Amino acid sequence: MPLFQLPPLSLYIHIPWCIQKCPYCDFNSRALKGSLNEEAYIGALLADLDSEQPQQHGRPLHSIFIGGGTPSLLSGSAITKLLDGIRQRMVIPADIEVTLEANPGTLEAGRFARYRAAGVNRLSIGVQSFDAESLQRLGRIHRADEAVAAFHSARSAGFEQINLDLMFGLPGQDMALAQRDLERAIELQPEHISYYQLTLEPGTPFHHSPPTLPLEESLWEMQQQGEALLSDRGYSQYEISAYAQSGMPCRHNLNYWTFGDYLGIGAGAHGKSTRPDRSITRRWKPPEPSAYLAAAGMDQGLSGQKTLAADEIALEFMMNALRLRQGFTEGLYQQRTGLPFATIATPVEEAIHEGLLENRNGIFSPTPLGRRFLNNLLEKFL
Repeated sequence: MPLFQLPPLSLYIHIPWCIQKCPYCDFNSRALKGSLNEEAYIGALLADLDSEQPQQHGRPLHSIFIGGGTPSLLSGSAITKLLDGIRQRMVIPADIEVTLEANPGTLEAGRFARYRAAGVNRLSIGVQSFDAESLQRLGRIHRADEAVAAFHSARSAGFEQINLDLMFGLPGQDMALAQRDLERAIELQPEHISYYQLTLEPGTPFHHSPPTLPLEESLWEMQQQGEALLSDRGYSQYEISAYAQSGMPCRHNLNYWTFGDYLGIGAGAHGKSTRPDRSITRRWKPPEPSAYLAAAGMDQGLSGQKTLAADEIALEFMMNALRLRQGFTEGLYQQRTGLPFATIATPVEEAIHEGLLENRNGIFSPTPLGRRFLNNLLEKFL
């Protein structure tokens, strides 16, 4: 087994509010009622981070991701106070990736410049579609022209790394509409595009009252069409739904997918921490913002935690690593899980035999068939 070392450590920060909740969204988010008390929430986040210090084990931060919800509801001064507070508490490399998610419908002129000055160097803009009817069906609060304007504002503010979130398989969408959406995103030349299928998640309005979606075969054709178009335009697929120009993948998400560690602060945030004894613990915070604000940084500020059993660790590693086109090696599995490769050797061989997985010079990765039927592949590791 390779010499053990703690994995890279990232920081995830959750902002739970939106202008309105989209009917497909199952994230811990809720419509903002009244004004947002930025000072109280930033103070709670920093107190929360103080309570997470024992999970750090002397590691510098690998990346920071501010997600939600809609983080772009926060002012530039709030983001500045947040990042300054993190710098005072943790070791942060000069070239750290700091991502903030933004909704084009919540932006005011000049806000991107203030985010950039605060230290944010990567933006992820939630476009979802450039089609007016699709945006309306999805419950989005922005127009297509606002999304384009937000992108150009980000460029003007000095952002050299921009991700556009785009969905396919939307209600009423056909192949031509899906391609037109993707073409419009590519025309803007972002460094990264997240292109993923709309799914009906339990507990959402779309799940309770499902819209009519394209048939399964059409969804697969849309995905293949999108992969081919993105590849032709210089975007490499490095994960199931992530495409990047050369050298521009999202470092934060790569740390998730290679089973790295991350602290989670904010209402409903989850974290994963590896200890020097190789045990792995998951921790999570109260999802309700009022409960989170009342308890952040105190003993009751932790909603729950669990030390994972060996079979849970193996499954979680595979659930992440099998999303990657680059695959994984025996060494990475052993180093990140603390387990011998023998714990997954049998299902790996079965998957190879069935054409779902391939071994290329010691690198295990899903075949095209395995990517299409990823859930079937993952079932082998249950």
